[in-house]
Amino acid sequence: MGVSVEELSVTYPRLYHIAQEGSWPGIQEHGLLSTEALVDLFDVDEALRNALLRARRPDSVPIHHPDFGHAIIRDQKPLIESRLRTALRDGLTPRDWYALLNRKTFFWVSEERFERLRTARAYQALRQTLIVVDCAKLLSRHAERVTLCPINSGATRPFAWARGKNSFLPMKDYPFEDFRRKRGRKNAVAELSVDYSVPDIRDLVISVSELGGGRSDRKIWP
Repeated sequence: MGVSVEELSVTYPRLYHIAQEGSWPGIQEHGLLSTEALVDLFDVDEALRNALLRARRPDSVPIHHPDFGHAIIRDQKPLIESRLRTALRDGLTPRDWYALLNRKTFFWVSEERFERLRTARAYQALRQTLIVVDCAKLLSRHAERVTLCPINSGATRPFAWARGKNSFLPMKDYPFEDFRRKRGRKNAVAELSVDYSVPDIRDLVISVSELGGGRSDRKIWP
């Protein structure tokens, strides 16, 4: 049971995070923030806070702060609530699941997975920022706050896989070998997440690029 820092970083040497176009300057300054951490930083009022953290976002939501400027909280189009409701286990409600997701910063562990999301019909026309992170460096600093998930936790299509309280497990409890035997080594993990925020993300980044939106790809950092 479990997977070590060494095995995880060898299997998935790079991690991938997709963000809104134009978000890199804010991420450099404040770190990579979960939705909850961003709402905290921007001191969002209680009504909007509840709507952002405990309900599905059919569209991206802009927020503003007098000192920190503007930010965009991304939509949750791939989550269909009727499907989510039937997929949830352990007595969880959709509101519980949204709150859980919004507490985490997410990384794909393979290029194939982030490309699948980036080129999905709903996002093909968008210009997006791709942040590539050194997995070994991230784990050396944040392993105790990392959880692993075997499914795309933020989607219910094309399949609404069952999900519950054990969908996100710390590395020491994650059944890596079981999933490796069933799916192959590269597919043993779908998502890696860090609780709340990665404040030092700039130190862990390999590259940052802007992709899509009908324009040529462009590396913007370093």
